[in-house]
Amino acid sequence: MLACAVHFYFFSPQDWNLTWHTENPDFTQCFQNTVLVCIPCIYLWVCFPVYFLYLRCHDRGYIQMSNLNKAKTALGLILWIVCWADLFYSFWERKNIFRPPFFLVMPTVLGITMLLATFLIQYERIKGVQSSGVMTIFWLISLSCATVVFRSKIKHALNTGAEVDAFRYVTFCIYFILLLVQLILCCLPERPPLFSETVNDPNPCPESSASFLSRITFWWITGLMVQGYRRPLEAKDLWSLNKEDKSEEIVPGLARNWAKEWAKTKRQPLNMLYSPKKQQKSSDSNGDVTEEAEALIIKPSQKSSEASLFKVLYKTFGPYFLMSFLFKAAHDLLMFAGPEILKLLINFVNNKAAPNWQGYFYTGLLFFCACLQTLILHQYFHICFVTGMRLKTAIVGVIYRKALVITNSARKTSTVGEIVNLMSVDAQRFMDLATYINMIWSAPLQVILALYLLWQNLGPSVLAGVAVMILLVPINAVMAMKTKTYQVAQMKSKDNRIKLMNEILNGIKVLKLYAWELAFREKVLEIRQKELKVLKKSAYLAAMATFTWVCAPFLVALSTFAVYVTIDKNNILDAQKAFVSLALFNILRFPLNMLPVVISSIVEASVSLKRLRVFLSHEELDPDSIIRAEGCIVVKNATFSWSKNDPPSLNCINFTVPEGSLVAVVGQVGCGKSSLLSALLGEMEKKEGYVVVKGSVAYVPQQAWVQNATLEDNILFGREKNESRYKRVIEACALLPDIEILPTGDKTEIGEKGVNLSGGQKQRVSLARAVYCNADVYLCDDPLSAVDAHVGKHIFEKVIGPKGILKNKTRVLVTHAINYLPQMDTILVMSDGEISEMGSYQELLKQDGAFAEFLRTYANAEQSMENSDTNSPSGKEGKPTENGVLVNEAPGKLMQRQLSNSSTYSRDAGKSQHRSSTAELQKPLAEKNSWKLTEADTAKTGRVKATVYWDYMKAIGLFISFLSIFLFMCNHIASLTSNYWLSLWTDDPVINGTQQYTNVRLGVYGALGISQGIAVFGYSMVVSIGGIFASRHLHLNLLHSVLRSPMSFFERTPSGNLVNRFSKEIDTIDSTIPPIIKMFMGSTFNVIGACIIILLATPIAAVIIPPLGLVYLFVQRFYVATSRQLKRLESVSRSPVYSHFNETLLGVSVIRAFEEQKRFIKQNDMKVDENQKAYYPSIVANRWLAVRLEYVGNCIVLFAALFAVIARNKLSAGLVGLSVSYSLQITAYLNWLVRMSSELETNIVAVERVKEYAEMEKEAEWSIEQTAPASTWPEEGKIEFRGYGLRYREDLDLVLKNINVTINGGEKIGIVGRTGAGKSSLTLGLFRINEAAEGEIIIDGINIAKIGLHDLRFKITIIPQDPILFSGSLRMNLDPFDQHSDEDVWRSLELAHLKTFVSSLPDKLNHECAEGGENLSVGQRQLVCLARALLRKSKILVLDEATAAVDLETDKLIQSTIKSQFEECTVLTIAHRLNTIMDYTRVLVLDRGEVVECGSPDHLLQEKGIFYSMAKDSGLV
Repeated sequence: MLACAVHFYFFSPQDWNLTWHTENPDFTQCFQNTVLVCIPCIYLWVCFPVYFLYLRCHDRGYIQMSNLNKAKTALGLILWIVCWADLFYSFWERKNIFRPPFFLVMPTVLGITMLLATFLIQYERIKGVQSSGVMTIFWLISLSCATVVFRSKIKHALNTGAEVDAFRYVTFCIYFILLLVQLILCCLPERPPLFSETVNDPNPCPESSASFLSRITFWWITGLMVQGYRRPLEAKDLWSLNKEDKSEEIVPGLARNWAKEWAKTKRQPLNMLYSPKKQQKSSDSNGDVTEEAEALIIKPSQKSSEASLFKVLYKTFGPYFLMSFLFKAAHDLLMFAGPEILKLLINFVNNKAAPNWQGYFYTGLLFFCACLQTLILHQYFHICFVTGMRLKTAIVGVIYRKALVITNSARKTSTVGEIVNLMSVDAQRFMDLATYINMIWSAPLQVILALYLLWQNLGPSVLAGVAVMILLVPINAVMAMKTKTYQVAQMKSKDNRIKLMNEILNGIKVLKLYAWELAFREKVLEIRQKELKVLKKSAYLAAMATFTWVCAPFLVALSTFAVYVTIDKNNILDAQKAFVSLALFNILRFPLNMLPVVISSIVEASVSLKRLRVFLSHEELDPDSIIRAEGCIVVKNATFSWSKNDPPSLNCINFTVPEGSLVAVVGQVGCGKSSLLSALLGEMEKKEGYVVVKGSVAYVPQQAWVQNATLEDNILFGREKNESRYKRVIEACALLPDIEILPTGDKTEIGEKGVNLSGGQKQRVSLARAVYCNADVYLCDDPLSAVDAHVGKHIFEKVIGPKGILKNKTRVLVTHAINYLPQMDTILVMSDGEISEMGSYQELLKQDGAFAEFLRTYANAEQSMENSDTNSPSGKEGKPTENGVLVNEAPGKLMQRQLSNSSTYSRDAGKSQHRSSTAELQKPLAEKNSWKLTEADTAKTGRVKATVYWDYMKAIGLFISFLSIFLFMCNHIASLTSNYWLSLWTDDPVINGTQQYTNVRLGVYGALGISQGIAVFGYSMVVSIGGIFASRHLHLNLLHSVLRSPMSFFERTPSGNLVNRFSKEIDTIDSTIPPIIKMFMGSTFNVIGACIIILLATPIAAVIIPPLGLVYLFVQRFYVATSRQLKRLESVSRSPVYSHFNETLLGVSVIRAFEEQKRFIKQNDMKVDENQKAYYPSIVANRWLAVRLEYVGNCIVLFAALFAVIARNKLSAGLVGLSVSYSLQITAYLNWLVRMSSELETNIVAVERVKEYAEMEKEAEWSIEQTAPASTWPEEGKIEFRGYGLRYREDLDLVLKNINVTINGGEKIGIVGRTGAGKSSLTLGLFRINEAAEGEIIIDGINIAKIGLHDLRFKITIIPQDPILFSGSLRMNLDPFDQHSDEDVWRSLELAHLKTFVSSLPDKLNHECAEGGENLSVGQRQLVCLARALLRKSKILVLDEATAAVDLETDKLIQSTIKSQFEECTVLTIAHRLNTIMDYTRVLVLDRGEVVECGSPDHLLQEKGIFYSMAKDSGLV
């Protein structure tokens, strides 16, 4: 009965007359009572099972009953009662009148549905849903259906003489009003659930508590936008992340899935070989850096068994991401609504008889579809971006966790630079891919749908267009592949360039002292040149790609129309065919353009995926290689190597250390002492044998690792603070005097790598950290080498020795200091990786072996160790610091630190940034505790200035800039003209079933298209080449100015910032800015063009376009203020992630030894979350903006269609088609334009940041033609200080004052003085690292302040305190300018006692030094520095007590070499060990920056002054 009623009413012809062909449309009674009632019911019942399951799985906590909830529930029940009132009324009525059955069925169904709705309202409350989309949509659909019925009822009632069913009218009115109220209530969000995190969060993200409407329109972020518009945002304004976006939620999930996947493949044997290049290396090689691609060679047969990282990522993020599929599919279908409605509109304009309301109906429908499309699209994007963000968080977290456990051999294959690149570049690739990946299925879907509709429109002619497209696909594919190979090449150059830059920044002090900047600048530029070559090739490709992109749609349209009109005279190109086809072609354009981008993006991501997989598959340290058990330390028949394939570094090691004993390990430089400790820590690969270490371990590395944190945090190292213990430790480690002079005591922030501590202080902090942690076993790697002798003595007595704090612990001490050996329980003597002798001091003397011989040789040297220089704990001196300079003692003033023992490299990766400190520049701040050392990467505020764009244009070249703009104009004028020509063509009258002039029309159309193509190719080439000019120019300036910056600049700039400039910012300028400029210009002209066309067709639109334009501009400006600042905050919070990561990699052995991995992982997670906190609002802000702007675009569509409908009698169909098809595109263009303009603005910041460093203060000129001294200068080597004074900064006191000394050529001068007396400052003045404040220094009659820095520094040689090498050949390290012959180089090596070592290397002089010279021992590095000095052989040699890290034999060799080789030269030695200068001609004694004593050593000893007291301390008198 029901079906027949519906069928009869719905399809009878008179119904159409009632509903469609009429001036006043309406639905039939039957349709209203059945279909319109069913729609909401069907919707809710279909959603219910899925939604119910979703709620069961996602429980967010329980929401308490609120008035809002009570009201919603009550209304739901009343609605049910109203529906069933109708039902009972129908039963009652049946007695009198017969009604069709739907009068009973429909109220029943509706009533049950209302009950279901009420149930859902309560169920949502229990599950913690604050605002429900499902319910909002349900009430909206119900209300829309009811509105139609309501209008019909009113119309019926107004109709005179119609009978009115009073009861049903009343119930319906109540029903309608209740629905309206329900909808309004449904838009209000509930209170947050109990026990949810937002309650105790100080600044929760408003998203979770926002209503459904606010969520789909992204209204909830408006508060932040307003705030950002009023004043620049700061970090404290940002919301906390949602729980599901935090690292602690995301990373473990990925890690678990990867571990499972990895375990699966682990079961099959995997043949991993580190590339063979390495096996020839010396056994201590710990830094051969090869490109990741060479890292793993896997036998082809095992190809199948690689762990699939993609599968793991999919498992982790797939479920949430799947939602985006649905949204994307819905959006794709809606896209085709536009052209279909356009078809109907054109028909409507052509059909003069059609009633007006149909036009308005189409217009409304067009607007509705557009708006719905907008909302769906941005939900889709939001999901994609959030997935991308989570991906990045997860990847960074996993890489960090992995970096803490990989073996040393694996460390060699991935340099720190590469690992940081994995975190920045590769993780970014995944983020980009997340937004594109759906195009893989969506693009083909769109193409198929479009082709289907085109076929319907134009028939088989479409095939011509399809053929063109198919031809273009392989071309695009080839380009994508090519681009990909270039990309790999560019990445490789980039990795190398960043690695080199890192080293330059690490060793900048050495470069300045040796005047080597130019040699290294050339090295960088050489790599850069390769990089630019590849970039240029990519640019040509990009130009080709853009050409095919822009011309593809046009060529397709041209070929299709040409075939269509030529195959049959009767085929008429009318407006409907032409413009609907054009609209479809425009839709086609996007997927076709996107496919190559997506493919290349996937290819990039797959490269990244591989790099990541290789890194995550690296071997991990075997935690079980060392058994943690009873028996203290036992090693039986153990053999160790640094990696599986290296020859063993330690052979047949056997020894036992009883609990609580003190063991010394002694031996020559490079004999494996440090390796032995690494082996006990489990850092080496155990080939065979058995190792037991009992209990917890504390480790003091040879080169102290200090974190960028307060001194106190460095010592506590994450443990609880116990005041009395802390005090005892500090006192024992002789840190009290140092703490006194630090600006804020132990709360002072220590710079990156400890730049504001001297070497000795760092070593003592490192020791204090170990002592404080109260472990069972102490492994100390020569902790006494960097400290002065009496401090060493104090530390030995108070800490390490038999009476020290650690007297009951087990201690293994590597040392060069002989004088402590008698107090040891056992001594291990090592040579060439084996233990040659072992026993107590007495036993070894009795054995009369190598050790006894060694002791006899140095018995006389023993007292020399107990030596000079201050810091004596007995308190003879006011305020010592080690090699530090105390600038003023006035309380409250800031102290200035000057270091000679500036900063050191650590064993594992000298990669990270290391700056030695010459003068710390702090801002004099009022409060003491705000003393900060390093300047954080600051965020600029406000708009990017126009000058930045101007700078960029100048960098490109003004001619090229204006040429590109001109070509853009040509392209767009051609494009507009061709479409206007098409509209004239479609309006040609049809005579006898054909159009005249078809060929002329077609010819002109084609010609316009070709000219458009030429212009496109032109501007694309010009912009790309211009971009390369700009990036070459900007990089050169940046490099030059960074190298020309004074030392003080490097001290206060964390190297992370500098590396960031060279990697991230230069990368942006290279490869991001040019394409963005192209797209920005393109969209600008597109929007202008569309507006012009709409104005041509309907001039009345002039009333509406300007106000919409203003709204658009306002929204855009409003948005940019916030977005730009968020982007800046994001990039500023990115630096700490990398800095912390770098720091971790440097100290990874310490972190592992102390078992602090968990804490560091947590810190890393926090830093990543801080970064994402700024990123999340910025992606939401993008969506917010896009939704607002697309609404502006949708309004333009609305008005273009509306005015066309209003003026339908005056307009031709061709113009209507043209105007509406352009307006349909305008939304996309507007969206794109804003994205591009904000992208341009955020990316151009890179230029601003690069310029900012390019305009820093510079040091003096490198060489000055006019005053350049003769090439033989200095002939005599006579140095005069005349009234010389030096200060570190304008507002500080003098560090050296009133120095008047004449040093004659060939004199040997020792410079001594208590710590902080200004010894090192004197050498810095001599090299003009700091310029004189008063007075002058004259060398051989030339005032050094008047000549260029290089002229000066080339002529003086220094052997610095820290031996720094650069990665490259050994030869390059000795002679970077290639000025000397090989014979000279070998001779210098021979004199430096390195000849035998170098000859034994397979590559001899071309032996590759690792980053920071990691693969040579510290002592060998020191000898290389000596060889450098011998090679330069200048008249003046400065020795900064360079023998701290060398054993006594080597020390003696160095001293004798200097005596014999530099006999004629003037030698200045800053002495820590007085015995080295006892035979010098004269000694200068400095105190508080003044020369207090000067004369021969014997003479000064008789005077009984300061020198005498120092000599007495050292036991020389």
